[in-house]
Amino acid sequence: MSSLQTVLNSSAIIHPPGFYIIGFDTFPFISTYFIFMAFVYVCTVLFNSLLIYIVAVNHSLHTPRFLAIVNLSVVDLFLNTCTIPGMIKIFLIKDNFIPFNLCFVQMYVYYVLAELESIALTILAYDRLIAICFPLRQNSINTVRRMVGIISITWCFCLGSTAFVTIIMTQLSFCKSVRVFSYFCDYAPVFRLACNDNSLQWTAASVLSMSLLGGPFTFILLTYVSILVTVFRMKSVDRRLKSLATCVEHIIVVAVFYIPLFVIFTIGFYVGAVDPDRRVLSLSLASCIPPCINPVVYSLKTKEIKIRAMALFRVNRVNANK
Repeated sequence: MSSLQTVLNSSAIIHPPGFYIIGFDTFPFISTYFIFMAFVYVCTVLFNSLLIYIVAVNHSLHTPRFLAIVNLSVVDLFLNTCTIPGMIKIFLIKDNFIPFNLCFVQMYVYYVLAELESIALTILAYDRLIAICFPLRQNSINTVRRMVGIISITWCFCLGSTAFVTIIMTQLSFCKSVRVFSYFCDYAPVFRLACNDNSLQWTAASVLSMSLLGGPFTFILLTYVSILVTVFRMKSVDRRLKSLATCVEHIIVVAVFYIPLFVIFTIGFYVGAVDPDRRVLSLSLASCIPPCINPVVYSLKTKEIKIRAMALFRVNRVNANK
């Protein structure tokens, strides 16, 4: 004990060998939950891979809109791959230990993808804004080159900003518990294990969360205010309905992603009153369900995608019957 106190007094940084992920230890019906998560992951891989393939092989779909849709699918695919296999491994192999460095790698990848998911939905809102509010200038404003630039900048920003927030976590000492009550190396549960001052980490995480969750959500709200103003200025009722119909799927996807995360992070980060079991369950569902349903609700229902998907299935059926 005295040696530990000496180390603390010398301001040395203490890093344990790793952490134990214990978010599912007390869940009832955990087997059923993980079977459901496995089903969600399979659907995520199948639906998003199908969408990416259809857009990639059809040159007529190489447009700004479908480039933004593929960007969302890539993020969805990576996001669930980052979390669900690790959750299933903990359940099947009963190995809930994660080495120290790998913990922060997982934390970094998860939050980069969560931020990119938020921004990908914002880019799709921008696409709807240009299409409805500036229909005559759409092809000159929203070009493929410009869309590639927007997507590239967002990826670079998320990779860089999250790297800073993750790196400063390594300046914390973990000399108390190494039990992380979450379903992965989650930021808030990990930095609360620190035994030295973690105010810098809390501030950086708060600013980044507000910037990359609150900022895009605010932009989406303003986008739909502009769209509604434009739509209600249209004289034709049919044109109004047709314009609004193109936004319904996007609104559903935005609501499914943002509402649960805002509720969980607001209560957990600032109030601290959320029950840990409920937080883990809610956060895992809020993170894993949208990547599974996004391609079904938003992308695969698109007329162009449906036509090419049906054509692809017909070709495969003909080849199978030969």
